[in-house]
Amino acid sequence: MPVARMLRQVVGQMLGRPACGCWTSAPLARFLGTSPRQIPADANFYSSSFSGTDQPRVLITGGLGQLGVGLANFLRKRFGKDNVILSDIRKPPDHIFHGGPFIYSDILDYKNLREIVVNNRITWLFHYSALLSAIGEANVSLARAVNITGLHNVLDVAAEHNLRLFVPSTIGAFGPTSPRNPTPDICIQRPRTIYGVSKVHAELMGEYYHYRYGLDFRCLRYPGIISADSQPGGGTTDYAVQIFHDAVKNGKFECNLKSSTRLPMMYIDDCLRATLEVMEAPAESLSMRTYNVNAMSFTPEDLAQELLKHIPEFQITYNVDSVRQAIADSWPMNFDDSSARKDWGWKHDFDLPELVTTMLNFHGSDTRVAQAN
Repeated sequence: MPVARMLRQVVGQMLGRPACGCWTSAPLARFLGTSPRQIPADANFYSSSFSGTDQPRVLITGGLGQLGVGLANFLRKRFGKDNVILSDIRKPPDHIFHGGPFIYSDILDYKNLREIVVNNRITWLFHYSALLSAIGEANVSLARAVNITGLHNVLDVAAEHNLRLFVPSTIGAFGPTSPRNPTPDICIQRPRTIYGVSKVHAELMGEYYHYRYGLDFRCLRYPGIISADSQPGGGTTDYAVQIFHDAVKNGKFECNLKSSTRLPMMYIDDCLRATLEVMEAPAESLSMRTYNVNAMSFTPEDLAQELLKHIPEFQITYNVDSVRQAIADSWPMNFDDSSARKDWGWKHDFDLPELVTTMLNFHGSDTRVAQAN
């Protein structure tokens, strides 16, 4: 069934209207997304402020992806285990289920999302549900539903219940006509993937809700994120994660990008800290609602050379994937994140040498590292 017709039927059932696709003369302009909630033309929502002693009640959507579990653990150390709820549509592994609150949440089900926010007194929402770049190109209709329709539901719930909302964006929000080295916060974007288009849509919709309804929307454009304790999730920059798995296990790696493909990158610890810092930043310090953040920029060849310092027998070969290469060639080579550093004091901790040492230690190559040193 086409997504549009399916959504019309769902909304029709919720509103007690015919599901045949024959809409009545109700004021459709007042509907946002596919939510069964009407927002009057003069609506004005303002996010609640928190005192220094208040602890936010946090919901993370898409929690079983590359970043969700790490973010939950990070925030639980700060705000307490029971104040951070991880959610997804998939069944969690035992260690995640027993590590803190976990619930089922489908962002395409507006009623379910709204009930979760109300029943758990949520005040902060981190919206991580999305199909990434390469996966999204393989299933555009699903990416459109999850990345765009799901976002609309999240925006509506956040505005209605005065939440502070974080939605991550990406280097994929830029396109081949964007300045690439460096790429500033504000410039022409025009991405050519459904993932990138949906992220530009998220940035603009979030800013619109902020200025129109007072929603406390905050967004960071992430570079490629490298995480030691998660598997690659279908992104174009995931070679920089897989290379460590293969280097430790096999001593070799086949890269699907050209050796000279330079992209901005960041270790996950820096990513999580940046996310919390922008959420805790005073609203008056934010000159914009979407910021670039960066730590380092390197090529596969740069990364391989750093690995060779620790694993002298490591070998890298190249088998270029034309789809992923075309995506990478349209993305920034380096991020200008001077606004984040100026406005709320962003500063990264991990450069390439620290990144490689940390990743290899995590993956159990302590012996090789010690021998190299």
